[in-house]
Amino acid sequence: MHYDQSWMGYGIVGGIEAGMISALAGLLLFGLFHGLGKRHGWSYGPQIGWSFLLATVLTASGDLWDLFYFNYARLQSLQLLKAKLAQVHDPDGIGTRVLCELLGVALGLYVGWLWCSRRRGDSGGKRESG
Repeated sequence: MHYDQSWMGYGIVGGIEAGMISALAGLLLFGLFHGLGKRHGWSYGPQIGWSFLLATVLTASGDLWDLFYFNYARLQSLQLLKAKLAQVHDPDGIGTRVLCELLGVALGLYVGWLWCSRRRGDSGGKRESG
């Protein structure tokens, strides 16, 4: 699913912007699945797995599809190729943007996991001095 990328930069700047959007989506979805998982007794595995899958589908699937399509589809004419490339924001930097989106999702999940595990450790592991 493509979101509006017309405001984004080109090359590495656009990749970093897309990665930050993906990181935020990963962080928010991990928070959502962590709350859901706490109520249903899930471990961190399903929470991270579902968060990664959904964040990737929401933020990176359009660029992943374009990357796959331009590498493996049989484009029979030059006019079709030009028409398809005109629909893509920054076709030259699509690989960089996909990499940054996937790394952004992973970074967002890591920050969410780190934050939740530290909060859990502080509240559950009180030590008595004395």
